[in-house]
Amino acid sequence: MGVEAEATVRELRAAYTTGKTKSFEWRASQLKAIQKMLTLHSDQIIQALRSDLNKPEFEAVIHEICVVSASCKLALKELHRWMKPQKVKTALISFPSSAKIVSEPLGLVLIISAWNFPFALSLDPVVGAIAAGNAVVLKPSESAPATSSVLAKLVDKYMDTSAVKVVEGAVAQTTALLHQKWDKIIYTGGSEVGRIVLTYAAKHLTPVVLELGGKCPAVLDSNINLKVR
Repeated sequence: MGVEAEATVRELRAAYTTGKTKSFEWRASQLKAIQKMLTLHSDQIIQALRSDLNKPEFEAVIHEICVVSASCKLALKELHRWMKPQKVKTALISFPSSAKIVSEPLGLVLIISAWNFPFALSLDPVVGAIAAGNAVVLKPSESAPATSSVLAKLVDKYMDTSAVKVVEGAVAQTTALLHQKWDKIIYTGGSEVGRIVLTYAAKHLTPVVLELGGKCPAVLDSNINLKVR
């Protein structure tokens, strides 16, 4: 598993080094590929979500498919503006110099998603990573195997797999991926695994985004009926 993870990272690093993921054309083409997946395979996605979580069709469409679709539309609309260098003022002491802020991708992004919204929490971060010009590895939750399988098949069919890959599996596969050097890690899940992710990231000073779940606070008084029906 470690050898496979290392090979995956090496392949993506090579693709990123060519510079193709930085172009507007590549970013737009991958975002449109995601939109195409959503349009042509919505029934397959809905069926997978029903298999994993028994989600009703309405909830699957509104909370999963539409979320990703809206992100794609926004990214395609704003992509030129996001990529355009921004002029900034310089100090008088450096006159007559000029300056601008140029947004650059970080490189290789690892996305580890959660089981409760297994489609949206997988592809929504992928949209952002691609829009920023990065190469991406998505590790879907093994607790939603049907959705994970659909994601792997659709990404392999519609997207540039030299720079965007899905790695399925459980703890062993995730651990093998975390042993590799990434330029950013995005994790959605519990705080216990979040600490593990942060520990691996610290070895390479890799920046992370952690969206950690937890218990919802509640106040109960003597008038509350605790009987569960």
